[in-house]
This record gives sequence, structure tokens and C-alpha cells, in this order.
Amino acid sequence: MGLFERIFGICKTKTPRDAGCWKYSGRKLEIEWARVPELREPCGAIRLGGRRLPERILVIYGIDGQFHAFRNRCSHCGRQLDPVDAKSSVRCCGLSRSIFDYTGNVISGAAKEPLVTFRIETNKCKIVIWLE
Repeated sequence: MGLFERIFGICKTKTPRDAGCWKYSGRKLEIEWARVPELREPCGAIRLGGRRLPERILVIYGIDGQFHAFRNRCSHCGRQLDPVDAKSSVRCCGLSRSIFDYTGNVISGAAKEPLVTFRIETNKCKIVIWLE
């Protein structure tokens, strides 16, 4: 990520190509696996927002083979987040470049507080994220 992108908080993580792959109701976010090729490879990620979703969400298929969900907001400056390639971490898209592990704890950078993470359940068809 270059300086221009960091100054303006531009992330590499995109919204899913299939906008209909997810739905939100009653604090439960459901994502249909088959419709999200972005989450098939380690470090794959999507960002979700809008459509009555109360906050922006970053979903990552981690290099640990698990799914992880975060409030897509750096605890230091409020910028969005991106996964760090080939590492078990996420990074702020802003100038501070704070880095957090998959549990949301600060590894480095200006952030002092952890990220908000969400409980995830998976089955054969869906990823369920509980926004509690």
C-alpha cells in the first residue's frame, strides 16, 4: 500500500463481487460460502457495510484456516482495515499502520486499544457472524 492510499485511508479489500451473498437480521450476519470466491484462499477478505448493517465489517479467511470478523474500524484513528498477506494479522489502512492479531490485540503501531471482533459459526453452506 502506497503513501497516497495511506493518507486517504484507501484499502485493498473490496466488497464482495456478488452483492447478494449476505444478509443481516437480528444481530446475525449470514454469508453464503458458495457465492464468495474471495474467501476461498488464505488471506482472502471482504468488507461489508450498508443495507441496515449497523457497522462496517471485515471478514477474513485467515492463514490459520479459520474465519475472522472485525468491526472494520481501527481503534486508533477509525480507518478501515486490511489483512496482512502471509501473516496472522490485520493492519490499519491509515498512516499509523497499526497492526493487530486475529484476536484483535495490538501488535504494533499507534493504537492502544484492541479491535472489536465478532463470534463466528460455520456450517456447510454459511458463515454466521454474531454482532453482539
